[in-house]
Amino acid sequence: MSQLTDPATTLSPASAPASVPARGRATALTAAFLRGVVAAGLGLGSFAVLAMAVWISSPYPDRGPGGALHVAAALWLLAHGVELVRPDTLSGTPAPLGVVPMLLAVPPAYLAYRAARDALDADEGRPQLTLFGAVATVTGGYLLVGAGAAAYVTGGPLTVRPLGAALTLPVAVLLSAGAGAWKVSGRLRGPLPLWLPGGLRSLLVRTVWASASRRRTTVATRAGAGAAAVLVCAGALLAVVSLVWHGGAAHASLTRLAEDWSGRVALVLLGLTLLPNAAVWAVSYGLGPGFALGTATTVTPLAVTGTPALPPFPLLAAVPDGYGTAAHRAAMAVALVAGPAVAWFTVRVASPPFAVREEAWRPGETALTAALGGVVCGGLTAALAAVAGGRLGDGALAVFGPVWWRAGLAALVWAVALGVPSALLLRAWRLRERRVRPVRERPVRRKPSRRKPSRKKPSPKRSARKKAERVRPVQAGPEAGPVPEEAARGAGEASPGADVMGGAGSVPQQASAGGPKPAGEPDLLDPPARTTGGEIPEASTETGGPGGASGSGGAGPDATAGPDGTAGPGSPGGADHGTDPADWHGRGARQARWAAFRAVGEPSPSRRHAPRTGTDAGADPEEDRGTAPRPPSTLPLLLDPEDRDQ
Repeated sequence: MSQLTDPATTLSPASAPASVPARGRATALTAAFLRGVVAAGLGLGSFAVLAMAVWISSPYPDRGPGGALHVAAALWLLAHGVELVRPDTLSGTPAPLGVVPMLLAVPPAYLAYRAARDALDADEGRPQLTLFGAVATVTGGYLLVGAGAAAYVTGGPLTVRPLGAALTLPVAVLLSAGAGAWKVSGRLRGPLPLWLPGGLRSLLVRTVWASASRRRTTVATRAGAGAAAVLVCAGALLAVVSLVWHGGAAHASLTRLAEDWSGRVALVLLGLTLLPNAAVWAVSYGLGPGFALGTATTVTPLAVTGTPALPPFPLLAAVPDGYGTAAHRAAMAVALVAGPAVAWFTVRVASPPFAVREEAWRPGETALTAALGGVVCGGLTAALAAVAGGRLGDGALAVFGPVWWRAGLAALVWAVALGVPSALLLRAWRLRERRVRPVRERPVRRKPSRRKPSRKKPSPKRSARKKAERVRPVQAGPEAGPVPEEAARGAGEASPGADVMGGAGSVPQQASAGGPKPAGEPDLLDPPARTTGGEIPEASTETGGPGGASGSGGAGPDATAGPDGTAGPGSPGGADHGTDPADWHGRGARQARWAAFRAVGEPSPSRRHAPRTGTDAGADPEEDRGTAPRPPSTLPLLLDPEDRDQ
């Protein structure tokens, strides 16, 4: 007892954490409730801003800002599917207004969806709410704001019926919030509820709820939703084409209803919010059932019953006139897209591209999935047709828009009748045997080059340089020493071929032995030099021997001198023997050189290109010009490029 009364005594550790989750759960539920309130307030505020902008821009406002706010609250309730009532009519009888602009329903539905999804995403340190708890609390907060809006519009230009609002508004909010919670938590995978009948439970377990059939159910749902989306897109295209075709009538109705630009802008905005409704109407028209323009008028591509009584509105000007023409029958092409869409969305999972036959679904499973997709497509089309239509009054306009069950049944028939065969054909096409064709190697054909060969002429400097390297004059300096005696004697005893060469001396031992070239020795490629005629240089006298004088040009026994002291025409060293540089490469000079080589024997490669000493015979052209004679030099045995090749 003292533990309970003593203020210093604390609770046990086991009892303390029990209160923490309770407080955290209450906080999470409160946060989810507030999320619903905020979502409804944001939607209602956006409608109020839009209504106030239109009221401010109107040059002749009938009511004050209170009337604009009443209209905003009424439109917000209409976006949830709540039927409005127009009390002020010409007949005095209140007229209902039940056509819901489908584009206006998108923002409130998204806000409720987002509120439920965020409620299940618990923050750190807070407990996780259940699916039912999140949906219930978010819906409760949203309906609290909805009830206030319904009470506010009472007594305004547009009112609601309380019973209709109580039945319609909760359903719309529950569907949106449930979709958001489903997105976070995923599909229910637990057992079926126990309150279901036994026969129904067993049927669901064998078909839809079985683990092997869940994937098929998912694929069928996606295929049906995709086919319904394709149908709506085709219907929107048909509606736009018809509106453009009847553009004149639409413009006339626009100018008739509103004379100022603010009223026309309001009508254009209202028409934009009703464009999805027009697309669903076009879908119903293309499927065949058409739509109703009152209790006694139905418009279809093949027939029109009754006389349509249309109120003046720009979007209603797109209603087709007449029936049975080629343009009306062409509108039924909208129905042809449902079946192929179901088949494609089914086969893309049942038989993926390039799949083998063992991995693909069996034909029966593919056909059953496509049929289920057609059923889903028909159900979604019926739901869209029910939302797109409604009542515009009592009496003749009590039915306005497509009949939901007719549109849904027509979509089901077209989707199944064309979807199942298309799915089987597409499956067979994807599973066909693909023959592998051998790849033939084609020879590579190279295109001939179009570039022309370069015909660039060599530069004069380069040609002169090559010519100078090929033919060089012999310039022996005074430092060239005397020819050894043994070499001169060997050259004198060579053979008569030496006389024919016209003074070709012997090869020095140092050059023939492959040693370094003596200083001042002429190059092998230099042409033979000519000495002054009639005089024997000192080098030739020192190397004289038996026949040594004959080695110089004009000192032989057969040499003859001219009157001016130069070698005569009959001397071996004269111009007749090719000592002239112009005749050095002549045919006779080459034969004489080869004859000398054959007489003395073939020299070695190193000796072959070695210079031979000797004196030149003949007159020097420089002497006629008054220049001093050249110093004694040797006459190398040269070979031109043609001789070397041989």
